[in-house]
Formats: sequence, structure tokens, C-alpha cells
Amino acid sequence: MRVVLQRVDHASVTVEGEVVGQIGRGLLLLVGVTHGDEEKDAAYLAEKVAHLRIFEDEEGKMNHSLLDIGGSILSVSQFTLYGDTKKGRRPNFMKAAKPAEAEALYETFNKMLRELGIAVETGRFGAMMDVELKNNGPVTLILDSQ
Repeated sequence: MRVVLQRVDHASVTVEGEVVGQIGRGLLLLVGVTHGDEEKDAAYLAEKVAHLRIFEDEEGKMNHSLLDIGGSILSVSQFTLYGDTKKGRRPNFMKAAKPAEAEALYETFNKMLRELGIAVETGRFGAMMDVELKNNGPVTLILDSQ
């Protein structure tokens, strides 16, 4: 599994003109699943995301986690994280998991985050989504369960 994490002041996702998920201060997660990913990959990333110290303390140092600040997550499925652009001009998405497999693990990942006490909003799996955000920092990290 792969997650692109962005620290945000606010973020939202819209499908066909309807806002389906929105958060205030917290993290926007773009989540991709590849072949062979398992529940242990989701568990690893959920723990990492929840406890990663990337929010500033009183002295401006990254010392607080999402849990410490009581922030929220907007989780958006993103199969294109496994796009291969090595050959040609069009990305190859063969490394992305099949939709049914990816959706099940994506939902498991979101459930694990909620079980850690985090408020999680989501986009709509498989839909064309418009994502808006105000990146804070900016702070953007790429996490991979491999």
C-alpha cells in the first residue's frame, strides 16, 4: 500500500457537484493498493499515519501527531499512485490492485484509522473526484508499507 499524506488546514472532496467528505485541520490521504497487499499493510500504515509527528508544537517543531492535535483525515482512494511511467507516454496501471481487492483493503484501512479514534471522511471509491485542500507548510510525505 502507498499513501501520499498532506498536512492540511482544510480539505474536501466533491463527486458530481456534491461534497461527499470534508475536514478541517488534519491530513489528506491519497491511498493506493497494489497486488499482494494485505491487512497487515493497512495496519502498518494506519498506525504510522496516526502517530507520525508532523504537527508543530509551541516552539514550531514537528512534535505532535494527528492524535495529539485531535485532527481529522480525508481519505481518498487513488489507484494512479501505482502508475508506471517508465515506458511510453501513457501510464501503465498494471501494478494497481483490481478494484474489488483495492476497495476492500481501502475500507479496512479507514476502519483501522477510526478504531484509533480518528474522525475519517472519505471520497467515493472508483468515482471521478475533485479534491480541494489548503496544504499547511506545505508538508507532503509518501508512505509505503513495503
